[in-house]
Order: sequence, then C-alpha cells, then structure tokens
Amino acid sequence: MSEIRNYTLNFGPQHPAAHGVLRLVLELDGEVVERADPHIGMLHRGTEKLMETRTWLQAVPFLDRLDYMAMMCSEHAYCLAVEKLLGIEVPERAQYIRVMFDEITRVMSHLMLIGSHAFDIGAMTMILYTFREREALFDVYEAVSGARMHPAYYRPGGVYRDLPDSMPKYKPSRFKSEKQLKEINAAREGSLLDYIEDFFERFPKCCDDYETLLTENRIWKQRTVGIGVMSPERALAMGFTGPMLRGSGIAWDLRRKQPYAVYDRLDFDIPVGKNGDCYDRYLCRMEEMRQSTRIIRQCIDWLRKNPGPVIADDHKVTPPKRERVRGDMEGLIHHFKLFSEGFHVPEGEVYAAIEHPKGEFGVYAISDGANKPYRIRLRSAGFIHLAAMDELARGHMIADVVALMGTLDVVFGDVDR
Repeated sequence: MSEIRNYTLNFGPQHPAAHGVLRLVLELDGEVVERADPHIGMLHRGTEKLMETRTWLQAVPFLDRLDYMAMMCSEHAYCLAVEKLLGIEVPERAQYIRVMFDEITRVMSHLMLIGSHAFDIGAMTMILYTFREREALFDVYEAVSGARMHPAYYRPGGVYRDLPDSMPKYKPSRFKSEKQLKEINAAREGSLLDYIEDFFERFPKCCDDYETLLTENRIWKQRTVGIGVMSPERALAMGFTGPMLRGSGIAWDLRRKQPYAVYDRLDFDIPVGKNGDCYDRYLCRMEEMRQSTRIIRQCIDWLRKNPGPVIADDHKVTPPKRERVRGDMEGLIHHFKLFSEGFHVPEGEVYAAIEHPKGEFGVYAISDGANKPYRIRLRSAGFIHLAAMDELARGHMIADVVALMGTLDVVFGDVDR
C-alpha cells in the first residue's frame, strides 16, 4: 500500500486587501491544515527607503499609501515623531481635529473589515451596507483635504487647514429627481461639522443593523466561534496589539495606556473579549465603532465652542498664510524655502506610536540634522499578526483559513511596505 502524504496548496488571494500579493502555502492532510506559510513581499515598494530620499514634509503622503484603509492614523504617528524631534507644540484645536479624524478613520477601517470578512464567509449584504457608510465618510475626507483616499491632511505642527464651513452638494442630473436630490443634500446644508454630527447621530442605528444581520446569525457563529483561538499569554508573546490582543481579553490600548493628543481628556471605554477567537475579535471591533462615535461627538462639541489656529506659528516648519505669501516678501521667502528645501530637523532619534485601527503603528526616525530623514523604520501591526497565521490555522479546515484572513485585518501596503 502506498504511503499517504500531505500535499501543498496555494491558497487565495480571496480577501480584498490581499489583492494578488499574498501567496499562502497550505500543507494539508485532507482538508485539515497542518501548516500555513504566508509568502509576502510581492508588493514591496521600499517605502521606508523612499521616505529617506524626500524631505520631512514630502514624506507625509507615503504614510497614506501604507494601510490605505486607515490613512490619517498613519499620518498621525509620523507627525508625532517629527514634532518630538522638532520640539514644537501643536495647537489644541489641531489636536482635537486629529483625534476626530483618527476615530472617523477607525470607523472606516472597521467597516471595511466587517463588510469584507462577512462577504468572504458568504454574507454578501454586509459589504453593501458597510460601503454605503464608508462612502459618506469619504465625502468628509474629500471636503477637508480634496482627496478621497490619500489626504495628506496632517502636517508636522498641526493640520493642513481648518474645517470648511460648507459641504459640497450633489447637483441636478438625469439620474436623480428633485425629490431625491433634496433628500441627499439635506445633511449638506451646513458646515462639515454639521455633516459629521448628522452622520454619527444615525450611525449607531447602522451598527444595530449590522448586529441584527451577523451577531446572532447561526452561520456566522458557526464560522467564527472557536476559530483561531489565541490565549492571552500567547497573544502577548506573539506581539499582538489592537483588537487582535483585546479579543484575547487584554485591555491594552495606547489611547489609554500611553495617551497622545487629547485622548486623556475624553470619555470612552476599551472593549475586550473573553475567548480570543474570530467571533470575539468581531465583537470588539463592533463595540470600538460605537466608542469611536462617543469620542467624535465629544470632539464636535469642543470644536464648536473653541475656534483657534490649527497649525503651529513657526514658519521655519509650517507655511505662512496665503495672504502673507502674496503681500509680504518674508512670507514669500518662508513659503519658497519650505516647499523647495524643506525644514531641518535637529539631530536625534525618536519612536512615536499611536493606536491604529489594526493595532500599534509606530514610526522610528533618526535625524542627522538634515532636511531629510537619515533613517525611517515603520512598525505595522498587520505584519506581526500575519506572522501568527501558521499558529492560528493549524488543525483547522481549509474553509476556516478564509475566516482567519478576515479576522487578521491585513492590508498589504502595510505588510509589505
């Protein structure tokens, strides 16, 4: 009788954020996974090296293209690192704006995760609902920065500009009747803050709808409960952060443990799981969206009552106002020098980290006193979580690998860098 041997299979990519750049090699005994080996690097663009060839300011847009589901959060970590080296104070209003957009970005990222995770497992309706909400938040990005996906809105010293007083409206077309147009534009009559407030007043109801579709759905529970269990001790040993760690029952969140910006002034809770499986991680992310809504509402209240500058007033680092550039030679020189040569950062090294939607995102930077970084190294959560794929998948069926890819929440711009 011939010996029965395991066979290997190239799996995927089936996840939207693993679009052709993850080669997952499974070693199978029948349909049971004996070993899972993620082969990465096919997207590698050398982002860190590219950032070292640009000025400190020109490096900001590279951060948007790492995790393109959580753009502004990555920008925040980089700006914190540069500000630490420069020793500059960020205006309070800019810090509240940053926190508000961090949380808007967190909601966008989790919407993508929950929609695509459910879609991978077979629940098609979810991705249509979550993308509907994501589109409304992309309009916020566009209104404030001019770009829907890669805003480069955060700058060392603050943010690019203050929140606009009006929202762009849909115009008449043969595809929409006057009645439809009136309904669509109803939330766009006021300022950007009014639009964000209107969205987050109705968003908890959207979360209720998602939970109605998924949380007690027996097929969803069969596909996620008890799948990819990670004990608290093992999660810590593997370097997990974010919902992957909190799903295992450890309440570690940088917004609470190492507060940055104005998180220490805000009231919110840190959701944790009990069992460390795909289902608990899903529940953590659902609750995180509700907590983000709480934070955003507090930021809106504060921003309404407190006008002020949104970027530091040091024109060696930040651009002068446009009227000063046009009417004052010194302002023109500052503007020209800043956007041609950039600013020089004092010698030193720094590490700055934020609570990214996927976990801890950190920027390690070394300056040699020049107008460009000497070294940039990025710590992305997705890279570390993907390294646990073998341990998570072992002993599960092929179909469970799909659920595991969803729960890891990997984006390959972030993993391959």
